[in-house]
Amino acid sequence: MTAFELHKVGGRIGAEITGIDLSQPLDGQTVTALNDALVAHKALFFRGQHLDDQGQTRFAGYFGPLTTAHPTVPSLDGQPNVLAVDSEDGGRANQWHTDVTFVRTPPKASTLRSLVVPPYGGNTLIADAQAAYRDLPEQLREFADRLWAVHTNDYDYAQGKELDDAEAERRAVFTSRTYRTAHPVVRVHPESGERGLFIGGFAERILGLPTGASHDLLRTLQSYVTRPENVVRWRWSVGDVVLFDNRSTQHYAPDDYDDLPRRLHRVTVAGDVPVGVSGEPSYIVEGDDAAHYTG
Repeated sequence: MTAFELHKVGGRIGAEITGIDLSQPLDGQTVTALNDALVAHKALFFRGQHLDDQGQTRFAGYFGPLTTAHPTVPSLDGQPNVLAVDSEDGGRANQWHTDVTFVRTPPKASTLRSLVVPPYGGNTLIADAQAAYRDLPEQLREFADRLWAVHTNDYDYAQGKELDDAEAERRAVFTSRTYRTAHPVVRVHPESGERGLFIGGFAERILGLPTGASHDLLRTLQSYVTRPENVVRWRWSVGDVVLFDNRSTQHYAPDDYDDLPRRLHRVTVAGDVPVGVSGEPSYIVEGDDAAHYTG
């Protein structure tokens, strides 16, 4: 096993890992220890690794089979598992979300690698959705345990804003296949058994509630996720790698760096079908099973 050190970045979420070179092969014991740390701390940060796409893909692959880059957005040329997150090509999310929750089987984990970072701004914020669940008043927790929400890629970051031609084209690609999936609002983590809120930017509505009440409840629940004590902020340097548990977190990249370039590459690990407190799994409302994405 490769010895490494873990340094907590926040009281509730996040740990920096030192003493490990991700460009070198990792043995099974090291991978198990890192996966345990991921489940416990939700987000792991590795400074100055300077991987290439193959190295990032190899690292992500230690944690399970990989997805393709995205269900609708093309991958990086020659790298079917790599999604370029580029500020100069519409990669300004600027919204709290969990990756690809509009399909039935969202990713287990996401890796991000920094290639170009602005001199200011451009941080990534990651929130602990399990701590948010624990923060809920008891009666609201019990209510949330029974709720289901529809997530869709046709209800995303760009809604409510006027689009220029380039943004309209990117949105057309993003929604070239429409997906709607019903997920439990409270997801039981498949490894730890811990409960967490499973909502975010793709959550369109709560099943069984009127539109207004649905939006109000989603906003209320979301406000617990994004409490400052539940959020860790990572200030990027070129070559950093971040690994976060997509089953227990949300993340957000504030668009606060003017017109400066920012480029990350993302590789995601395939996950399982979310399960709620009742034991029922998520189900498709519209679209297919996205097998071309999840493998």
